[in-house]
Amino acid sequence: MSPNATMEESPMDSKSRAYVTFLAGNGDYVKGVVGLAKGLRKAESAYPLVVAVLPDVPEEHRQILESHGCIVREIEPVYPPENQTQFAMAYYVINYSKLRIWEFVEYEKMIYLDGDIQVFENIDHLFDSANGYLYGVMDCFCERNWRFSPQYKIGYCQQCPERIQWPKEMGSPPPPYFNAGMFVFEPNLKTYSDLLETLKVTPTTSFAEQDFLNMFFKDVYKPIPPEYNLILAMLWRHPENVELDKVKVVHYCADGGKPWRYTGKEVNMEREDIKLLVKKWWDIYEDEALPCKNAVAATHHGKLGSMIASLTEEEMVDQQRTAPSAA
Repeated sequence: MSPNATMEESPMDSKSRAYVTFLAGNGDYVKGVVGLAKGLRKAESAYPLVVAVLPDVPEEHRQILESHGCIVREIEPVYPPENQTQFAMAYYVINYSKLRIWEFVEYEKMIYLDGDIQVFENIDHLFDSANGYLYGVMDCFCERNWRFSPQYKIGYCQQCPERIQWPKEMGSPPPPYFNAGMFVFEPNLKTYSDLLETLKVTPTTSFAEQDFLNMFFKDVYKPIPPEYNLILAMLWRHPENVELDKVKVVHYCADGGKPWRYTGKEVNMEREDIKLLVKKWWDIYEDEALPCKNAVAATHHGKLGSMIASLTEEEMVDQQRTAPSAA
């Protein structure tokens, strides 16, 4: 199915829905996924968390995830053509494997969440969004990692388009652009096939699969409010657009922002609102009272928990190089 087509309603009487995330490698990002699983439970979500793992995720980490009620599904990597990967940040190239989640057609609708995201309030109602669209939160172009983009160079940001108008001499303004750390979508094999065929002929760009998904779904993308994917940079770039008490989902994607690696030493990480959000993540991660449905292994305070807690500094540094993230 092309991204412009209208998806038909599922014939299933009982709608099959799930959250989904992506995990690669043997580093400490598994802590983020465990935190996400516990956050969804604390928010009393009615739907499971599926973890799409690459073959290099060790069995020990898979067992940890299953012990927290996750459904673990191995996927094969997806890469752009070899002669094009030099145009994308190496850190992000592995994220093209996220395209595999469109194969998960046993689910009628899914909500994708990066492993460095935490859900603080129930967002199950997003599954009731009208079919035929991809829903996500608009990104911010103000951080330095956007420095190669025309938006950054002229100071334009879709978060505050009135601040700097898009110059007429540069043509039409860019279409709304979403952060691919969180989005609502419908798995579909035809869409998946179209994604792979389009990838073969699409030059890679700095933000790899995020740019690609924005290009592919631009005609069916529907923005949703920023409280469904609060990118940390919004706190200092666009505070007028943030109501912290209404935020449901936080994306810890800024440099130094991963709660399980947090030191407070990086730029902006000493802010009190950042400290508060990091503490909220840890409160959930360390909550022993959260019930765990469908647990199939020891809890994280048992043998597997000791294993995850004792990840070495070397593993953490390695994961920083390779861990998937959309921002």
